[in-house]
Amino acid sequence: MTRRRPAALRWLPLAPATVLMLLFLAGPVVWCVLLAFTDTRLTGQSSASWVGLANFRHAFADADFRNAVVLTVVFTVASSIVGQNALGFALAALMRRASRPVRTLTGSVVVAAWVLPEIVAGFLLYTFFHRRGTLNAILEQLHLPPQNWLFTLPLLAVSLANVWRGTAFSMLVYSAALAEIPQDVHEAALVDGATGLRRFRHITLPLLRHSIGTNLMLNTLQTLSVFGLIWSMTRGGPANRSQTLPVFMYDQAFLKSLIGYGTAVALLLLVVGAVFSVVYVRLLREDG
Repeated sequence: MTRRRPAALRWLPLAPATVLMLLFLAGPVVWCVLLAFTDTRLTGQSSASWVGLANFRHAFADADFRNAVVLTVVFTVASSIVGQNALGFALAALMRRASRPVRTLTGSVVVAAWVLPEIVAGFLLYTFFHRRGTLNAILEQLHLPPQNWLFTLPLLAVSLANVWRGTAFSMLVYSAALAEIPQDVHEAALVDGATGLRRFRHITLPLLRHSIGTNLMLNTLQTLSVFGLIWSMTRGGPANRSQTLPVFMYDQAFLKSLIGYGTAVALLLLVVGAVFSVVYVRLLREDG
């Protein structure tokens, strides 16, 4: 008869991984939370002091912070919830009807934009939207007036850049989800006389609701943290018109040396992401 090992011995193999996670994951998180309640600065300060909720009160009273929150929500909704999600679904649906060479070429081009480092994609899109860039050269060939896109419409430029870079993920998610729908379901609906729009509304969408919800949640959380793309294209300008929360946080923490305040902004950004996540989880639960 085998003797049961003590619980401590059974958990012993997990001890090194647990220690590493506490040290390198939980430790920095706890440290950042503590910093948010202090007036820590990068330079010109001998010691930090506890300020409680002062950084958070400062944030809600700061017009630049409120502007960053609005721009973050607009950027996320436009480029992720609408842009990447809709374009990714459209590409996945169209590629199912395309020939193999077209699918291979389209998939390669779209995925290539996704695998590029964020800073590299930012510089590429900067040259595309620049007043002497590729987009204006195309407009001039079409006898259309060029625009200084990064100055007149900076939020639109960075939103389109994020759509270009991130659509591949949605396309891959929806391609896999569409492939799982039984073909005989569509064939039965076609025999019953259902049009393409009715099949899409009553068959495709209900069967994809969990994939749509998961894709929206992952894309939203990724878009909320976009920094390198915006920084390399506009640096949040001009006049803070493309300054989302990650850019605002970087500006406060590292350019203005307000580490405590910047960390408080980071925690508030985490709250924004949590709100989106809770909404998606509740919608998925209700649909289920």
